Amino acid sequence: MADKKHGIDQALIRDLANILNETDLTEIEVEQDDLRIRVSRAGTPQYVQAPIAAPAFAAPAAVAATAAVAAAPADARSNKNAVTAPMVGTAYLSPAPGARPFIEVGSTVKEGQTILIIEAMKTMNQIPAPRSGKVTEILVSDASPVEYGEPLIVIE
Repeated sequence: MADKKHGIDQALIRDLANILNETDLTEIEVEQDDLRIRVSRAGTPQYVQAPIAAPAFAAPAAVAATAAVAAAPADARSNKNAVTAPMVGTAYLSPAPGARPFIEVGSTVKEGQTILIIEAMKTMNQIPAPRSGKVTEILVSDASPVEYGEPLIVIE
């Protein structure tokens, strides 16, 4: 069952990895007692036993995603005009690789117009502009991972 030498249930990690393979997920995280385990396809996962209240560990992709959010200007993250991600996934700024982007800084958009696509679980979800206005900032880069609630675009 649990490997007492390392304090980590190796069978659980194998089961999580199998779930990733079977479902084509890129990441899965579970908490059990005072152990949090995240398995990710993005890089070599790191596992650390720590209290759940503290950030226990992060795979390289998770660190990069957190750094990207932290790199966004504080005023953009709290801007009431920011359009936020309605789901976790990968943001695409154009309808196809090499195609013209849906919007650019300075573009005027109409309410309901597609401003980007978020791919989640192999489904392309068109994200519409919630209001008409001018695009003043694009806070994500093409093909970048986004988290729920993350600011994507500012429409003034």
